[in-house]
Amino acid sequence: MKKTDWNQYSLETQAVRAGHNRTQEDEHSIPIFATSSYVFGSAEEAALRFSGESPGNIYSRFTNPTVNAFQERLAAMEEGERCLAFSSGMAAIMAVCMGLLKAGDHVVSSRTVFGNTVLLFQNYFAKFGVTTDFVDLTNPAAWEAAIKPNTRFLFLETPSNPLIEIADIQKLAEIAHNHGCLLVVDNVFCTPALQKPLLLGADIIVHSTTKYIDGQGRCVGGAVIASDELIEKYIYPYLRTGGASMSPFNAWVFLSGLETLAIRMKAHCENALELAQWLESQPSVAKVHYPGLASHAQHELAKRQQSGFGGVVSFELQGGKQQAWDLIDATKLLSITANLGDVKTTITHPATTTHSRLSEQERSLAGIRDSLVRISVGLENIDDIKNDINILRAVTGGNL
Repeated sequence: MKKTDWNQYSLETQAVRAGHNRTQEDEHSIPIFATSSYVFGSAEEAALRFSGESPGNIYSRFTNPTVNAFQERLAAMEEGERCLAFSSGMAAIMAVCMGLLKAGDHVVSSRTVFGNTVLLFQNYFAKFGVTTDFVDLTNPAAWEAAIKPNTRFLFLETPSNPLIEIADIQKLAEIAHNHGCLLVVDNVFCTPALQKPLLLGADIIVHSTTKYIDGQGRCVGGAVIASDELIEKYIYPYLRTGGASMSPFNAWVFLSGLETLAIRMKAHCENALELAQWLESQPSVAKVHYPGLASHAQHELAKRQQSGFGGVVSFELQGGKQQAWDLIDATKLLSITANLGDVKTTITHPATTTHSRLSEQERSLAGIRDSLVRISVGLENIDDIKNDINILRAVTGGNL
């Protein structure tokens, strides 16, 4: 069968069609290959498969047709050469680190990455002689000043979690490459529907597919997209040995999620912008963090770098932790959960959930205050979402 060049098609078409190589059954929907192993025609064929001299499936820890279909589809959508799928977003980040880093290496990371990513660098890779410096995401000069001769890569999320700050990917790619480093971008908040870091100069993309790629909070997974050379030399050997594999069932769920990704992200963006504008007009709200607002410090950069502003809004109340908790507890429709990217709107208090394992000083440096609330805006009617948050009037004496 002739292999399709998916680069000639739009993202929406890639999301529905890419990666499906029909079997002899001529199925219209991608099947789940629920098998741990594969049968070889002969001992020689088995030997050639294991040595890499002959292509084909070997063992589902690292070769499975359903997982392969998901990998091919996401790689096409990110306009990357190759994708590897993992059991979680953190497993994907771990794979990048294990594949690229050795004792004595150095990493520069933004302060405003996911709390567990900070802990991965600080508490675990530090034990094996890898050092990390954390810098302001939006300050290119700080990134450049932090680079050392042994710096292996720069790591960032943009937009960031939970303050929705935007990094200049193209500028940071130039800085990284001028110093012989790689640029790794976590693209979980935007997905390829809104942002394509590889086209802006990034070398590696990581995803938590648990979020928008699934879109309905059903499965946990992760992915790494990069050049075939980087994947084959550094990431694939770790997956094959380490075994942090995505299950065929989860890959099948994520394939379905990709089919609706573009239209979902558009709807998420529309709802989030309206909610952010409404929150900005409320007297009990001290500040709203959303790049679609003209008041956002990186609004113009977001307009240039992204095709939409995303579905996550965070905001700070005039009061502290108790008022934030009161707002969250007063909601009846919104789901109190730390997950994001769901069709259902979720609300959480980052300082005591997603970033609670950071020290108070680390949260302060990252700008994560006790008054901060994060909302992942879903696809419910926006008036229903706003009305649910309006319940806070009963808690604050009608100030919101």
